[in-house]
Amino acid sequence: MRVSIATAPGGANPNEDWVAATPTLAVVLDGLSTAGLDTGCRHGVPWYVAHLGGHLVAALAEPGRPLADGLAQALDQVAALHPGCDLGNPGTPSATVSILRAGADRFDYLVLADSPIVFERVDGYQVVTDLRVDTVVPELRAETERFATGTPEHAEAVRRMVEAQRLTRNTVVGYWVAASNGEAAQNALTGTVPLAGVRAAAVLSDGASRLVTEYRAASWADAFATLREAGADGLISAVRKAEASDPDGLRWRRYKVSDDAAVAFCQLP
Repeated sequence: MRVSIATAPGGANPNEDWVAATPTLAVVLDGLSTAGLDTGCRHGVPWYVAHLGGHLVAALAEPGRPLADGLAQALDQVAALHPGCDLGNPGTPSATVSILRAGADRFDYLVLADSPIVFERVDGYQVVTDLRVDTVVPELRAETERFATGTPEHAEAVRRMVEAQRLTRNTVVGYWVAASNGEAAQNALTGTVPLAGVRAAAVLSDGASRLVTEYRAASWADAFATLREAGADGLISAVRKAEASDPDGLRWRRYKVSDDAAVAFCQLP
């Protein structure tokens, strides 16, 4: 497959998204916000996603290897890189993971948390995503929507929400993300989609998919048209244009004015 990729930070802080591709593989990682809370790690989220991404692509170089097995190996390898950090801290650097691999007659996919993979099919759009995080502390999520984005009150509400979410992260009563333990890989959503009938696919961090999923400012048909006409960068630009029209987050309630965004657009020959 032919893959075009792009990623961009949401603001002045370092980009915590990561994207890479080969002729058969597309990987998107979305580092989770720390909201200024302690992580127990001296390296930070950008370091974490860069190392996890590199080890993940290497682990999946073996054709046919189950995606979850490759992710588990990569998680354990990255954990071994910083044993001096407190990997048991509930806020240890973590990320969503979305992987798409093209085979002879099918796509294999893995989705861990809310960075979706979208298949453009001849008969419509198929979205694979993991929204278990949305069931956690809904009352605190609602509280963040009471305040304009960028205000001290909004920042404090987001901090309280993230602090509470951390306590359920990678537990059976909460939601799963890539962090310091390979066990998370076995709790990802995995499956296959036949190549027949698929025109293209997009692997997206939620900072890119929100143009459709959160803002409802475009349809998936619009998003794929933008990807074809303007490329992966063009889709991120469309997201930024929408966000610039709502700088206070009053039309589209969100945790920050602009989130980091990553896109891998996969087209079949």
